Amino acid sequence: MTIKRSVDDAARPTLRRAPRPGLGEWPGITAAAWGLLFAVPSFVWAMGSTFGARSTVSPSLVELADDRVTWFVAVLWVTGFLKLFGALVGIGLTRRRGRWVGRLMVFCGGGATALLVWHGCLFVAHGVLVESGALSPAPDLVGLTRWYLYVWGPWFIVGGLAFAAATQRYVRRQDVRREVRLYGAVGVLGALLLSLASTVTGIG
Repeated sequence: MTIKRSVDDAARPTLRRAPRPGLGEWPGITAAAWGLLFAVPSFVWAMGSTFGARSTVSPSLVELADDRVTWFVAVLWVTGFLKLFGALVGIGLTRRRGRWVGRLMVFCGGGATALLVWHGCLFVAHGVLVESGALSPAPDLVGLTRWYLYVWGPWFIVGGLAFAAATQRYVRRQDVRREVRLYGAVGVLGALLLSLASTVTGIG
């Protein structure tokens, strides 16, 4: 009896200190929810409705959606599925995965962080310049600047920060942090190069 009681007493502190399932996983869950919510407009517009678009995004884009331009509809479907994939990445970052799956999650998480934060900051910076009178908005964006400044810009930044926090938490759990962190850095670099190419070519 004495031996059994000693073993039980020794085990109790360990049981009390065991982490609750899901505790501390809110960044990944937030990133997943962000991706799911953001996918909804893409699919709605891809299916032919422009609900919510006319007063919040560029009229030139609304016109493309209204006219059912094939390449633009295809882009809407692709972006919708990419956002769903982003939700899967957020879920994937909530706990340790296999070696290659984990590195893929970190690569995608790093890329999403760079793209979203950069994109959001561009919207905010442009909005600040327009609101301060330092820059004149494009004709089709008159009246929409505040949407990009106060809604779309911050929305992208929040998503990027969620992916950043989820990716960082995931890396901290790994035994070989330097190797895993390298995948995230490559993802960030790739995303920035993609954004630069998009800016230079005017595509995207």
